[in-house]
Amino acid sequence: PFPVELKAGKNYAWCSCGHSAKQPFCDGAHKQAAPGASPLHFRAEQDGTAWLCGCKRTRTPPYCDGTHKEEAVQGAQLPT
Repeated sequence: PFPVELKAGKNYAWCSCGHSAKQPFCDGAHKQAAPGASPLHFRAEQDGTAWLCGCKRTRTPPYCDGTHKEEAVQGAQLPT
C-alpha cells in the first residue's frame, strides 16, 4: 500500500489499472495501456494519512484492506 496525506474535501483519482507512473494516483496511462479501465474518483473525508491500495485487488477501494497479503496476490506471476 501507499501511505499518502489526504486533505478533507479534496477530490482524488485513484489508479485502478496499475499503469500510472504517479501511483497510487491516476496519470491517464489507462487511456493507452488499459482502455477499458478508469480511475476511481473519491473525496477525502478527513485530513491525515491514508493507506491506498497498490495491488489493485482491495475489496475497499481505494483503501488497502490487506488483500496484498493473500496467496492470490503473493503467488501471482509477474508479467515478463
